[in-house]
Amino acid sequence: MKLVFAGTPEVAVPALDALIASGRHEVAAVVTRPDAPAGRGRRLVASPVAERAEEAGIEVLKPVKPRDEDFLARLREIGPDACPVVAYGALLPRVALDVPAHGWVNLHFSLLPAWRGAAPVQHAIMAGDEITGASTFLIEEGLDSGPVYGTVTEEIRRTDTSGDLLTRLAFAGAGLLVATMDGIEDGTLKAVPQPADGVSLAPKISVENAHVDWSAPALRVDRMVRGCTPAPGAWTVFRGERLKLIHATPVPERTDLAPGELSVAKNNVYAGTGSYAVELLWVQAQGKKPMRAADWARGVRIASGERLGA
Repeated sequence: MKLVFAGTPEVAVPALDALIASGRHEVAAVVTRPDAPAGRGRRLVASPVAERAEEAGIEVLKPVKPRDEDFLARLREIGPDACPVVAYGALLPRVALDVPAHGWVNLHFSLLPAWRGAAPVQHAIMAGDEITGASTFLIEEGLDSGPVYGTVTEEIRRTDTSGDLLTRLAFAGAGLLVATMDGIEDGTLKAVPQPADGVSLAPKISVENAHVDWSAPALRVDRMVRGCTPAPGAWTVFRGERLKLIHATPVPERTDLAPGELSVAKNNVYAGTGSYAVELLWVQAQGKKPMRAADWARGVRIASGERLGA
């Protein structure tokens, strides 16, 4: 089939690569978000998907909005049979959805109807799910509500961050997306409506949402840190400044600390929660680079009884 691929971040690149390498489908063009400012100089930088498409010699379309007339005219001119989508980042209007004969097919990183929305992987970890996965579905105008073509499952490991899990799902999902395109072309794959039960929502997690509550149980704190790593980054306050928490682990045997209370040994830093303590392994102080928590603690010279979140 002739395809127009839509995607923006690094997590979408494995799917684009898999479609290019399939040998069966022609990726005629790529749709991605416009170049955005990045780095200290805030210079405009192309998205990872745009960079990969340009390396492969594929036409790149960067509409400010997917309802722009110039973009829609070019999309109709290309005449794609289907438009596979991975983390494109913009809502598609009906006028665009109607262009390809087989519609726009989204690779979503959850087992729908669970975790519909922008941050399914983060929410799955923060909720303590043991299994998640990826789904391909036909995009409708509702939020991730279209009929599903196929799924793959993935175990959530005890130490997974959202970055770890999303990387695995990106590669597993790439294979699922290619198989979905194959099945649509063959006529052997039909989309099945999502069940009405089991719907959960995964809205984007803001920086404020990632503020750690030390009165929560240790497992919830652990899931918050892992779910918000690498972005937006779980954080707390120490001496009036933000402290990002990059890596922590529960320590059930330490039940002697009040919520947020710090305890420092030679190479260990512990913080109390609403249940038992967590050990802080990597942190990032405001304006500093990430560092081992023990090195941070030595530098700030934590006094007895000092707390996080105060």
